[in-house]
Amino acid sequence: MAYKYSGRIIRAGKAWTDSDGATHPKNWASVWDDESKAAQGLIWEDDPAPYDNRFYWGRQADGTLIPRSLDDVNEVDEDGNALLDENGNQIVTLGLKSNAIALVKRQAADKLASTDWMVIRLQEDSTKTLTTAVTNYRAAARTASGTIETAITNAADLAAFIALYNTPVDSDGNPTGNAPINDWPDEI
Repeated sequence: MAYKYSGRIIRAGKAWTDSDGATHPKNWASVWDDESKAAQGLIWEDDPAPYDNRFYWGRQADGTLIPRSLDDVNEVDEDGNALLDENGNQIVTLGLKSNAIALVKRQAADKLASTDWMVIRLQEDSTKTLTTAVTNYRAAARTASGTIETAITNAADLAAFIALYNTPVDSDGNPTGNAPINDWPDEI
């Protein structure tokens, strides 16, 4: 938040000179009321609202948000020619959807990893069994992964994608479940 004069920031506690060459005292902010400040050409500007850098690159000069791409982007040079890596392959910048799906796959693998040894043991020793709780948990984790990946893929636009990260709440603002992007079964 700052006062501006002709597009430049005027700091409180600092003397400043206007375009007519008049120098204004360093205590201008504390002794001038809002009408006096406006009469001198000072305009108050609020800082732009913060943005979520998971979904936006930043702001343009006019303050509008620069969204990250949902889909993968094939990189090209200024002439529109494909940019290639050292092996001659098209350089691709992964979009939000690809990155989110990769994260979900890693999370699913992490959730299954704690019981993988039981499955391996079952393959090596047929006298062993998996408990129903383990079997159900593993199935639920795989189902959740598929459901989350489908929701990501089906997000039609950035607003729909962002909605996947919103935790549902009741009328009092209390959480009623998990955000769709994190709707995993309880670990066993």
